[in-house]
Amino acid sequence: MNTLDKLNIGDKMKVKSIQKDSPVKRKLLDMGITPGVEIAVTGKAPFGDPLEILVRGYKLTLRKNEAMVIKG
Repeated sequence: MNTLDKLNIGDKMKVKSIQKDSPVKRKLLDMGITPGVEIAVTGKAPFGDPLEILVRGYKLTLRKNEAMVIKG
């Protein structure tokens, strides 16, 4: 199972789960990142943090530690 932070620009993944004990789980769910949704990586900062994603038709920017808990 891959995590969102390991994807490259242009890659897509379908969310399978979000780490249960993550302190950002509620925030991610509220932003529309739920199991079954497709995410596309649209941009990354020079060192990979933060990364820009396209989810449900809008763009979000996530920190690497937030992206690490999203599994596809």
